[in-house]
Amino acid sequence: MKFILAACAATLATAAIGVAVAPAPAAPAPAGRIITVHMKDMGADGAMVFEPGFVKANVGDTIRFVPQNAMHNAETIPSMLPAGVAPSAGAMGKQFDLKLTAAGLYGVKCKPHYAMGMVALIQAGKGPSPNLAAAKAVSLPPFAKKRMAAYLAKAS
Repeated sequence: MKFILAACAATLATAAIGVAVAPAPAAPAPAGRIITVHMKDMGADGAMVFEPGFVKANVGDTIRFVPQNAMHNAETIPSMLPAGVAPSAGAMGKQFDLKLTAAGLYGVKCKPHYAMGMVALIQAGKGPSPNLAAAKAVSLPPFAKKRMAAYLAKAS
């Protein structure tokens, strides 16, 4: 009992001299998810594919492109990016992380296999993509255009 009274007296004494305890700092904002896309010679949709080829994600997420071998890379298609997003490219045979910094559609290609249709589409954010009409109007090589049209049909 004496111990409890002593603790109460110490608390009152601390309050009387104006000592304040700072609140705990706010927790940092949660980091976005990392979503893996594989770059393959052969996949469910045929030869030279990204799997998955279409990804819905949130702004703040990172899309991690992982090559099956040294003959693939991932890079953005400059004419298929949200406003204000700069084009970026990964090195041949290396992992490439694409941080989604704005809502909209991100077109991605494997440079050596672009003409063979090796493209992917990332939709960042919810609701209608602000660059959907512009993405549909982009000129692509025939095989890439066919594959991209299927992905654009899934985008909103």
